[in-house]
Amino acid sequence: MKVGDIHYRSIWRDAATDEIRVIDQRWLPHEFRVVALDTLADFATAIRDMWVRGAPLIGATAAYGVARQMARDPSDESLATAYHVLHATRPTAINLRWALDDLKARLMPLVPADRASAALARADAICDEDVAVNRAIGGHALRLIEEIAARKGGEPVNILTHCNAGWLATVDWGTATSPIYQAAEAGIPVHVWVDETRPRNQGAQLTAWEMAGHGIPHHLIVDNAGGHLMQRGQVDMVITGTDRTTATGDVCNKIGTYLKALAARDTGVPFYVALPSSTIDWTVSDGLSEIPIEERDGREVTHVYGVRQDGQTDWVRISPEGSPGGNPAFDVTPARLVTGLVTERGIAEASAEGLLALFPERRPNR
Repeated sequence: MKVGDIHYRSIWRDAATDEIRVIDQRWLPHEFRVVALDTLADFATAIRDMWVRGAPLIGATAAYGVARQMARDPSDESLATAYHVLHATRPTAINLRWALDDLKARLMPLVPADRASAALARADAICDEDVAVNRAIGGHALRLIEEIAARKGGEPVNILTHCNAGWLATVDWGTATSPIYQAAEAGIPVHVWVDETRPRNQGAQLTAWEMAGHGIPHHLIVDNAGGHLMQRGQVDMVITGTDRTTATGDVCNKIGTYLKALAARDTGVPFYVALPSSTIDWTVSDGLSEIPIEERDGREVTHVYGVRQDGQTDWVRISPEGSPGGNPAFDVTPARLVTGLVTERGIAEASAEGLLALFPERRPNR
C-alpha cells in the first residue's frame, strides 16, 4: 500500500543495501519510522515488543530473522538457537511457529554452507506468497460486499472491524482490509466503523491511519459502541482477522473479538473472519482449552500513548496509582458464532468439515 506517494510493504529487503527493513509501528499514527533489523536479537525484540505485529507479518519477520542468523552462523546449533529465541517471543500467533517450522524443515537437510542463501530465498518467497494470498482473500470477500451493495441500491456498505488486520499486519493488502481496499478500487461505496481496540489501540492508531491514507470513509468508535450500532441497523457485516484458527473453526483474535461476535449473532449481522491458511493450526481442535493466551504488561492498560498539548508524544497514566492492569491480549470466538472463514481458497463454513472441504490434503486418511 502507499504512504503518501510511495509504495511500502510492512517488511522488505532493500535492493541496494540488502538490509531487512520494517515499518516500526510503535510510533504510528503520529510518526512514520522505518528501521533496519540485523541481529537475531533485533528480530526477537521487534516481534516481542510489537515493532511489528499481526500474525502474517510476525511469521515473515521470523523468517528473515532465521536467514540473518544463518548468514552469521549456519550450524545446527545456531539454527536451533534462532528457532528457540524467535518462537519464545509471542505464544499465540501460529504463523510464527509455521514460518519457523517451514525454515527448519528446509534448512536441516542442507549442508551448512548452503543454508544462508536458501533461508534468504525462502524468506523472500514467504513475503511474496503472503501478498498473493491476501489479494486472493480480498477477492473472495469482495463478493460478500458486492452482494450487500446490490441489496442496498447504492448506499454505502457499513463494515465493522476490530484491531488491525490491515496491510500493517501482513506484508501487504491485509486480511480483513483487503476486500475493503478492493471494493473501494472497484467503485463500491463503503464505510468502515473502526474499533479503537484497547488497550494497544491498533484500530485507533493503525486501521484508522490506513483508512485515512487510502481515502476510505470511516469513523473511529470506542470498543463498546459496536453492539449499539448493530442494534440500530448501522452495521452490514463484521470482518476481523485472526492470530490462530483451530481445525474446527474456533477463532483466536485480539481481545474483544468474542464480544463483537456475540453482538453480531444477537442482531443477525454476519460475522466473517479473514485468514491465510498458514493461520490455521491443524493440531488444535478446542480453542478455549488448547490455545495459549498471551498476557501482556499491565502498563498497556493503565497508560495510553498519544500527543500532548505541546505537540510531543508521550505515555500518560489514566488510572489511579496502585491499580494494577490485567491484560489478556486475545480471546477465542467459538466456531458457532462465525458466519464464515475467508481464506485464499474461498469461504469456508467455520467447522472441521468446512475447512477440510477447502483443504482436502489435510484429511487424516490422506
